Amino acid sequence: MKRSTLFSLISIFLLLPATLYLGTQLSGKAYYITSTLVILETMLPFFFRFESRKPQARELATIAVMCALAVAGRVAFPLPNFKAITGIVMIAGIAFGAETGFMIGAVSAFASNFFFSQGPWTPWQMMAYGIAGFLSGLIFHRHCARLLKNPPLLLGLMSVFGFVGIVVVIGPLLDCSTIFATSSHLSWKYALAVLAAGLPHNVTHGISCALTLVIFSKPLLSKLSRLQTKYGMLS
Repeated sequence: MKRSTLFSLISIFLLLPATLYLGTQLSGKAYYITSTLVILETMLPFFFRFESRKPQARELATIAVMCALAVAGRVAFPLPNFKAITGIVMIAGIAFGAETGFMIGAVSAFASNFFFSQGPWTPWQMMAYGIAGFLSGLIFHRHCARLLKNPPLLLGLMSVFGFVGIVVVIGPLLDCSTIFATSSHLSWKYALAVLAAGLPHNVTHGISCALTLVIFSKPLLSKLSRLQTKYGMLS
C-alpha cells in the first residue's frame, strides 16, 4: 500500500472522526472551524503524493474543474436528494486515485453548501463525499484503463457500486449529522430510527448516483485518462 493511501486511511478513521466529535462539542458557528480542519486534513494525503515533486498547475486546474462540476451537479438538480455530485466525485476518484477523490469530495461538499447554506451538517457531508471519492479511487483507479476498453462492464460496475455505496456507506454517514445534532443522549434505538427514516432518501440518492455514473463515467473517464496519458498528471 502506498504511503499516501495509508495516510488517507489514518485521516479517515482517526483525524476526521476526532474532528467531527470536536465539532459536536462546540457551539455557535464552530462548524466553520470544523469544516476548515476537515479541508486541511483531506488536503494532506493529496499533497503527500507529491513528496518528491510539486504538483503542476494543470493538475490543480483540472482538480478545480472537477470540483466545479461536482458543485454544479448538486446545485443544478431541483429534485431533493436527486443529485449528481456523488457520481462526479466517484468519477474523479476513479480517474485520479483515492487521495485526490477524497479531497475533491470534501471540497465540493463545502463549496456547494454556499448555495444550500452551511451548518453543523457540513463537516459530515464533507467526510461522506470525501469517502465516496476515496473508495471509488481505492477500488477502481488501477483498473480504469481496462474498464474503459469494456464499456458494458464499466457501466454495470459503476451503477451497482454507486447505488450500493450510497445506500450502505455514504447515506448513513450523512444521516449521522442528524443523529449527533438532534440527540443529547445517543442510543442505538434512536440511531436506527434515524437511519431507517433516511433510507428512502438514500435510495433516491443512490439511484441518481447510479444514473450519473451510467451517463457520464465513460465520456469523463475517457477525457481524464487522455489528459493523464498526455501530461503524466497525478501519476
